[in-house]
Amino acid sequence: MLALMAVAYVGGVVTGAVGSGKPAPRTGVIDEAADRIASKAARPVDRKALERAAVEGMLKVLGDRWSTYYGASEYASFQDAMDGHYAGVGLWLADARAGSVSVGSVLAGSPAARAGLRSGDIIESVGSQRVRDVGVTRVAALLRGRADTRVRVVVRRGGVTQDLRLTRATVASDDVVVEHLRGDIARVQVRAFTRGVGREVREALDAAGGGGSGGIVLDLRDDPGGLLNEAVEVASVFLDGGPVVSYERRGKSAQTLDAMPGGDLTTPVVVLVNGTTASAAEVVTAALQDRNRAVVVGSRTYGKGSVQEPSRLSDGSALELTVGRYLTPAGRSLDGVGIDPDVLVPPQAAPEVAERRAIEVLTGLQAALGGTGRG
Repeated sequence: MLALMAVAYVGGVVTGAVGSGKPAPRTGVIDEAADRIASKAARPVDRKALERAAVEGMLKVLGDRWSTYYGASEYASFQDAMDGHYAGVGLWLADARAGSVSVGSVLAGSPAARAGLRSGDIIESVGSQRVRDVGVTRVAALLRGRADTRVRVVVRRGGVTQDLRLTRATVASDDVVVEHLRGDIARVQVRAFTRGVGREVREALDAAGGGGSGGIVLDLRDDPGGLLNEAVEVASVFLDGGPVVSYERRGKSAQTLDAMPGGDLTTPVVVLVNGTTASAAEVVTAALQDRNRAVVVGSRTYGKGSVQEPSRLSDGSALELTVGRYLTPAGRSLDGVGIDPDVLVPPQAAPEVAERRAIEVLTGLQAALGGTGRG
């Protein structure tokens, strides 16, 4: 299961270092309490379980639903997911805000797809873990695991609850898909900003001669985000230098990430978005909108404007902490707000409606430019 985390990582950098393997000296009330519970409680408790509970309790104090803790194997699996290959059930997940987690999208041919799961289904529990007790990143970790192992998933659709047993499988996600639409329009769908996606978008458009001469539909619908450096690289395909995003960290001045020079400034671009376009996908959308490089079509985006960074602990586990908030080139914060499209398509409309509207907009742009592209 690839996490729909809706996160933006700062360049995918892992901070911290794996320790020497020597246990740290136990001091303080937390260790004292853990020792007391482990030795005296009527029910035996694994020390690792106590440590996890303590770390997760500390994270709850932050009041930040994006900060989470990964065990060593969970973190390794998460890194595989960011590489675009993993073992799981083939779901992207979305935070439904009211403490619940929903299905953002389903990978075709995956165990989840074969079980009939759909976008919008609400995840009630994974294994013995109720979803309301954890966050979206933890649910993603629970769904991933070794190939050929089974996981119980309880989902709700409307008023009907389904209790499913899914068998995990090895999945290699194809996160960039290019197809040609009518009028020599190229549709470039980016499903997630995993490692290498920026290069794949550039190579795909280069192979197509820079994209369709009728324009490009950059389809970011249901894209939960991913790595921030990949978002910058995708934006760079359509920009010639200049700001893509800035982010502020505690106690430090804002840092601006610029597009690479040499991007295509002439081909008309429409960005397709919806309510589950999030995080790194919103970074790209806002940059192209703010810099008047694309027309945004669809419904308001999710509104996740925070940046996470993983920090490795001595036993191979990791903390994923929110380390800053990002701002668009025009200085907008999208956190909890999202991006309003230039051309609104009602959220309840069928996907084909938004696609037709995008083609109409591109056709209009080409007509206004005399068919010569955008200068």
